[in-house]
Amino acid sequence: MMDKKALLEQIEKSVNRCRNCRLFQGTMNAVPGEGNMNSELVFVGEAPGAEEDKQGRPFVGRAGKLLEHFLKDIGYNREDVWIGNIVKHRPPENRDPLPDEIHACQGYLTAQLEAIDPKLVVTLGRFALNYFDKDGKISRDHGVLRNVGSRVILPLYHPAAALRNPSVMEELKADFKRIPDVLRTIKGKGLQKPVGAYEFQTGLGI
Repeated sequence: MMDKKALLEQIEKSVNRCRNCRLFQGTMNAVPGEGNMNSELVFVGEAPGAEEDKQGRPFVGRAGKLLEHFLKDIGYNREDVWIGNIVKHRPPENRDPLPDEIHACQGYLTAQLEAIDPKLVVTLGRFALNYFDKDGKISRDHGVLRNVGSRVILPLYHPAAALRNPSVMEELKADFKRIPDVLRTIKGKGLQKPVGAYEFQTGLGI
């Protein structure tokens, strides 16, 4: 078996050459995700935007700056966590990703989360929440810790939504400040399934 670093590098290579859906057309870079592969905390957003497409890195635009600001408020630097998206190429004009595009990317994020095996996955926005829980509703479920399959997730509003709406900004700020306590709760109660307790298949040939 490949070690964690080699596996994540192989997934990144697969993402960079991916042609599984239409989204690669007209983009500059795939955005596989980046960060601390040993982090107990992972953030998952929706899809790359224009700046992310230019740089090949997740959350480097205005929403990313806000995410970094909130991270510092709870004692983390960007490099301490892992950040990715459910979709690895930018949708045209930042439109919503389509169901078949999300499905085409699904194996990549699944494999990345399996390799990193974080204690907590913080989902950012409704598409990231629905990736794990198709019946989830971000206005209702934000800030509510839950087990979904093999993962413990904490749904939060997307930083981009907070930039557009002052009330969402305040709710995101309050929810974000709970993350350290949530992590302590998870580790204290053992909410996450142990490694190897569930079947895992990527379907990516890696």
